[in-house]
Amino acid sequence: MNSSYQEYLSPETVSRLSRLDLIARFVVEGYITGLHKSPYHGFSAEFAEHRQYMPGDSLRYLDWKVYGRSDRMYIKRFEEETNLKSHIIVDVSGSMGFQSRGTVTKLRYASIIASALAFLMIRQRDSVGLVTFSDSIKTYVPPRSVQSQLKEIIKVLSSQNPDGLTVTGNVLHTMAERISTRGLIILISDLVVGADELIHGLKHFRHNGHEVIVFHVLDPMELDFDYDREVKFIDMETGRTISTQPWHIRDQYKSMLDQQLSRLVHSLHDISVDYARLTTDIPFDRALSEYLAKRKKLH
Repeated sequence: MNSSYQEYLSPETVSRLSRLDLIARFVVEGYITGLHKSPYHGFSAEFAEHRQYMPGDSLRYLDWKVYGRSDRMYIKRFEEETNLKSHIIVDVSGSMGFQSRGTVTKLRYASIIASALAFLMIRQRDSVGLVTFSDSIKTYVPPRSVQSQLKEIIKVLSSQNPDGLTVTGNVLHTMAERISTRGLIILISDLVVGADELIHGLKHFRHNGHEVIVFHVLDPMELDFDYDREVKFIDMETGRTISTQPWHIRDQYKSMLDQQLSRLVHSLHDISVDYARLTTDIPFDRALSEYLAKRKKLH
């Protein structure tokens, strides 16, 4: 992979940059360049206009030029195949402002994922919209597929500050009522919310015929709980504080967390919702791969 792009898949590198539009471009170009099975080098219109040959496809639409230089079979994609409508729903509540040493905040990580996905979707001529929320819907950008849509999404994401409680259920129900056309719903959140509330809200989307992906964004320290001295914990949504010696409760904390995450994964599986757990030190290509795998199933 071209190292000049590969480095922009790393949260550590991206944390040094400020412009979200450039980050989104570098992340996507780094990802596409690194697709070893792809005949393409860098991001181009070809990526949006082709899909991999599948058994049963007519050879009439095979792109022989691509086949000749890569020995791989790709079918020319037509306009009706690129009309997916997606909504990216980003949690901007207070808890998303957390970061441990050496990482970006959960909100920054989520915003980069959302920006990169929007960049990729628009380049594929799909429609994408954005919702930000905490205890209520903060902003709603209806889906469009024009280039100016990316600028609007970047503008909104760049202006978000983590604040407020997480009230996912009401937001999901409200958006499920508002979104009439079936499409893809992408929720990006740390899921600091009751599992029943979350599942009930996502069921509403599934009942209406939407496909759903949940990107569960966590800080590495939230999983490892690897504190080595007495710590004062502050609830970033309520302001409540507690002081403790973490090593005394680490095993119990991790056991409870594992149980909660296991129940969550099984509950999402039961309603056919895709789930990906991401920590803020994981390269951004993981999220793009999850999205593209889902999109491939829809066509």
